[in-house]
Amino acid sequence: MLTLDLTNEPRWHDLAPGVRVQLRPLTTALMVATRSDPDVEAAPDAISDEERALIFAKALARRAVLAWEGVGDASGDVIDPRPEAIDALLDIWPIFEAFQLVYVSKGLLLEQEKNVSAPSPTGPSVGARATARPARKAATTAQAAQTSR
Repeated sequence: MLTLDLTNEPRWHDLAPGVRVQLRPLTTALMVATRSDPDVEAAPDAISDEERALIFAKALARRAVLAWEGVGDASGDVIDPRPEAIDALLDIWPIFEAFQLVYVSKGLLLEQEKNVSAPSPTGPSVGARATARPARKAATTAQAAQTSR
């Protein structure tokens, strides 16, 4: 069953020990706005899927991050989540992976769910229900063809 969160409130997500971000809910409006982000639209067709994922994640994070804790500059001073700082945060591999896992992938799971078949825990037809009515009687066997030699 799909559970709807009707509050639509921002949530805190841990991305690394001591680093957490407050993110807007991953809504249709947020995804549509991100798809039309200038950086996403300007991405060349020839780039790899990984490079495209990073460009998209940064564009999404710039829209979604409202606040953070545990992020500072080279001097150790706390900094606000401005666009260039958000991009720099996602350039850190474990942070990028955590962002993809705890935020982006949860939204994409619903997209994948609509593309699957009935569950099949122990065989190809275990999870599926029969939709055809049983035959009234057995079919007759076809006669063997007469061939000349």
